[in-house]
Amino acid sequence: MAQRHQVPVTVVANSPIRVPKDPLIERMTVGGGLDAADNWIAERVRPGDVVITADIPLAARCVKAGAEVIAPDGRRFTEDVIGMAVAMRDLMTDLRSAGAVTAGPRPFSARHRSAFLAALDQAIRRLHCGR
Repeated sequence: MAQRHQVPVTVVANSPIRVPKDPLIERMTVGGGLDAADNWIAERVRPGDVVITADIPLAARCVKAGAEVIAPDGRRFTEDVIGMAVAMRDLMTDLRSAGAVTAGPRPFSARHRSAFLAALDQAIRRLHCGR
């Protein structure tokens, strides 16, 4: 996707991870502290950036900063939906801490991959058309 649209990508993680070697892809390894990668991203994200995350609190911070935010399954986080996503996350956290057994996320499927790629392509096109 980075090559197709000629956009730079920064992959941020707490420990080194393998990513394709490409001049458009930068790897950023941050400290191992709690939320270190999330904080690094949230402190630098700007309108016009695309953030890919399944972490709801990070998604909320990035939406607030004006970024396009997409979950790995293709769901788009926007101002209209992020409040409900945060509320559901908090509810599920409370249920688990009270001893309720919850199912957890569904397995990642080919349908999720396809939805993600389509959402990412649309986000990049929206940003390029808006400039």
